[in-house]
Amino acid sequence: MNLRNYIVVTAAYWGFTLTDGALRMLVLLHFAQQGYSALRLATLFLSYEFFGIGTNLFGGWLASRLGLRVTLLAGLGLQVVALGMLAELNPSWTAGLLLGYVMAAQALSGIAKDLTKMSSKSAIKVLVSDAEAARGSLFRWVAILTGSKNALKGVGFFLGGILLSLAGFTGALWIMAAGLVVTLTGAWVVLPAAMGKTKQKSGWRDLFAKSQPVNVLSAARFFLFGARDIWFVVGVPVFLSASLGWSGSRVGAFMASWVIGYGVVQSLAPALLRGREPTGRVAAGLAFVLAAVAACIPLLLGSGVAAGPVIVAGLAVFGAVFALNSAVHSYLILDYTDGDKVALNVGFYYMANAGGRLMGCLLSGVLFQLGGLAVCLWGTFVFAVAAGVIALWLPQAAQHPGKFAASAASADGGGE
Repeated sequence: MNLRNYIVVTAAYWGFTLTDGALRMLVLLHFAQQGYSALRLATLFLSYEFFGIGTNLFGGWLASRLGLRVTLLAGLGLQVVALGMLAELNPSWTAGLLLGYVMAAQALSGIAKDLTKMSSKSAIKVLVSDAEAARGSLFRWVAILTGSKNALKGVGFFLGGILLSLAGFTGALWIMAAGLVVTLTGAWVVLPAAMGKTKQKSGWRDLFAKSQPVNVLSAARFFLFGARDIWFVVGVPVFLSASLGWSGSRVGAFMASWVIGYGVVQSLAPALLRGREPTGRVAAGLAFVLAAVAACIPLLLGSGVAAGPVIVAGLAVFGAVFALNSAVHSYLILDYTDGDKVALNVGFYYMANAGGRLMGCLLSGVLFQLGGLAVCLWGTFVFAVAAGVIALWLPQAAQHPGKFAASAASADGGGE
């Protein structure tokens, strides 16, 4: 493991993630205060998710040719541009112009997010040696990066709410842009130019020429993240605010706490799943458990149980199971690919991830407007079942026996 480069990549990803979480909360709260409906709020995020699809596909190909350093720096730079664009928003513009401008800035932010994520996670496969991976280090390093990122995204929700109250919408955006410039400069100075470049240049056919496990896992990922976003993006915050009367700061604090807890569980995944190999069987089983949790919540709401406790407890259980499922997916995509093709395969996989988020985001607004949070949750149930069924087609035996157990021991204090 090249520890210095791992720390720099992780720090860059952390810096981006803080602004990404804060920006989502800023946009959601700011435009909710302007009277935007649930469907219109979802529309603001559609371009963010939509442009991630192409970005992951072509970003992986670009990284394989130019190196992961280039795509990582490009992601950080585009986020600075997106923050600057939103800071120049003019409230006197017509509604159509305002919506189009925000969606354009969100599109840049979505491209930036997926370039940064694809580059950071691909870098782990490059930085961890084959010998270390064989001893179980790969899953541990992936879990640390992914889990810490998600925890920091929750911190970003807090940050967005605090900056909005202290500096206003425009001031908050300029503060975040300045901080990200510092992060970008550090990564530019330290990271090697050749990081992640393939020895043989990839052609256009390589964009879609994937192995069966990569294709199946990508399909399962689509439905897994769609399942989460169907009720999480618009349904939960609007329900808590409009139906339960929670203040904007309380909603933001709750959503932030959920994401932080989700990240902590993800970081601890090797220890929590100790003794179990990270196979398709594990991914499928967790998806079916997720579907059961999603179904229990509207059933309890329909039986007359108080909505507040059901939503809070249900979301906590859902988040824990989802975090474990996502962590297993994040390990499997790296385990299924060779180091020389990691950017291409991870990009393809996150293209499916972005597609699921796009569909989930759209359905979150549509289903909530049609039937409220309960209908959103039944949509989540359907998507989670689909993720589980698809995962049954993944390899059901360990690809590298003993690797997962070793990484679990390391994460639990033993091993390396």
